Amino acid sequence: MSLARRDGLPDALRVLLAEYPREAWESHPNLTALMRFWLERHLIFRELEAALLAETRGLLAGDREPREFAAQLARLGNAFLGDLQAHHGIEDLHFFPRLQRLDARIAAGFDLLEADHHEIEPRLQALAERANALLAAIREGAPTADGAGRLEAELLRLQGFLDRHLTDEEELVVPVILANPDADLD
Repeated sequence: MSLARRDGLPDALRVLLAEYPREAWESHPNLTALMRFWLERHLIFRELEAALLAETRGLLAGDREPREFAAQLARLGNAFLGDLQAHHGIEDLHFFPRLQRLDARIAAGFDLLEADHHEIEPRLQALAERANALLAAIREGAPTADGAGRLEAELLRLQGFLDRHLTDEEELVVPVILANPDADLD
């Protein structure tokens, strides 16, 4: 089921979430340091995307000087894109295959999450292209409104996909970890 058509995990994949609701995660004794780190990465991705959007809107509003904006865009954009792609790679190659074996009822959910990664990748590529085009315009001293508008639109498209994916991923992964505290994920 595509991210574009999904408003949450299918009920069949929410069985462990019913047993381990989000509100109980923080205080659960099986929430490991690895899981806390992983959830923190998700928060950082959301914060980086929000910062990119705020910076872009600042440029559009005339509140940001283009060269100052360019430095922030390069710094935040590189961190966001590089870290998110590395994160997805680790999940697909290491994390998801191990988690998939822990509970047959939700095994298909990890295929869904990996498919999400493939669906998100073109959006990340489009974001990089929009950002690079805007950076080139700034370097050349060209007008930035059109490029900033295209970057803002791309960030908004990605925001919906990414938030849906991260939320679904958390609601599948954290409960299976809480239910299987002895799982080998290292």
